[in-house]
Amino acid sequence: MKALSLVVSSLGLATALFGADSAGPVITVRKGTSLEVEVQNISGAAGGEATNVLKNDIQLSGVLSLGDGATATITIGGTASAAAFSGQASEKSGGVVLHKDYAGETRRSVHQFVNDLIETLTGQRGITLSRVAFVADRTGHKEIYICDYDGAKVLQLTHDNAISVSPSLSADGRRLAYTGYQSGYADIYLVDLGSGARSRIIKFPGTNSGAAFSPNGSRIACTLSKDGNPEIYVTGINGDSPFRLTRTRGVESSPTWSPNGSEIIYCSDQRGSPQLYRIPAGGGTGRLLPTGFGYNTQPNWAPDGRKVAFNVRSGGGFQVAILDLDSGATHVAVKEGQSPVWGADSRHIIFSRGTGLYMFDTVTGHETRLLGDLGQISEPTWSR
Repeated sequence: MKALSLVVSSLGLATALFGADSAGPVITVRKGTSLEVEVQNISGAAGGEATNVLKNDIQLSGVLSLGDGATATITIGGTASAAAFSGQASEKSGGVVLHKDYAGETRRSVHQFVNDLIETLTGQRGITLSRVAFVADRTGHKEIYICDYDGAKVLQLTHDNAISVSPSLSADGRRLAYTGYQSGYADIYLVDLGSGARSRIIKFPGTNSGAAFSPNGSRIACTLSKDGNPEIYVTGINGDSPFRLTRTRGVESSPTWSPNGSEIIYCSDQRGSPQLYRIPAGGGTGRLLPTGFGYNTQPNWAPDGRKVAFNVRSGGGFQVAILDLDSGATHVAVKEGQSPVWGADSRHIIFSRGTGLYMFDTVTGHETRLLGDLGQISEPTWSR
């Protein structure tokens, strides 16, 4: 049997699905296109749920799309119970691309299968196992909520009956930091999402807000005004050993880490209107990042290190723009949206708009509403 190779030209990757026969047929997935997959009905007690989750994961992935027996290159089948999933992806000629058994809850098992399939096909990480936290005011107070990447399994995390804002998920999704006003002042709290344990880790006099985890989860960047002016500081994971990073007359906020943890991009109004600056995480001088826009906020650094999503003001609202750090080029990706955050694939962005949480595919331009009905939604954060 001849092996099947996949060339992902938009990513510059070529990955052999199985075997080593270079004479086999080649499928090319160019920018804006996807590999068609047929999903057969999954058998078993939880087959209906597994089938629906599979189809939704494929539609959201961007690199895969749903096809039928006549057009699909790969066929997916399997069996699902309440505590296990066995999935198989095969090419038309019968060769097995991926076959794997998973133990655990159906949704998560299917998500893991799709992640493994995407990594097998493209060499890149998928987003299906990630989680999203955000602020919503359904209760009359701003509280923190969390859900799966696709908007399912929504859970209210805080019940503070105060103001709880600026959530930040650690890359591994195990911890969440946020700014809470339970004490009457803005303090930073750390939540262990496994145990539910919560502690107030930063409570200096003045404002303590906008925590952002370093990529390895060992440090936090945040805005503190303990020395008078709101500046960017870096602390230990428990708020210890605060190190002042910026020294300006402006207000500094919204730090976001480079993927290797060596740099931070943040927002500052030291020149008047808010602009983006880049600074070494160990100290130095902030360097202005020209964007071509007069009002820039809420930067978020992509995991591939090559681009930054941020908000620009347009009239009375906000747009989502993307800055290419290599070329310096900037373009508006979403005409109405706030607080953009990148997924692990450096392709998808999640952002808020009014009462909705949305996902945007930066390659295809496709936008999906993930959830609503929770009041005003804002400030999403996405694990990787």
